[in-house]
Amino acid sequence: MSEEKTSKPGFFKNLKAEFKKCTWPKKEELAKQSALVIVISVLLGVIISGFDWGIRLGLQAMNIVK
Repeated sequence: MSEEKTSKPGFFKNLKAEFKKCTWPKKEELAKQSALVIVISVLLGVIISGFDWGIRLGLQAMNIVK
């Protein structure tokens, strides 16, 4: 029956110990990485939109899509 318990006595102590082992990024590093993710996301959006536009133009030229 004791195995059915969800919170074991040492679970939260172990969790706290594991969080102390984590290395959290500095504020500047986090800002740089976040900016990089945003820039790459926007660039990929533009590239995908360009492909979509080109495919649509090609299909319109072949009179497949209006």
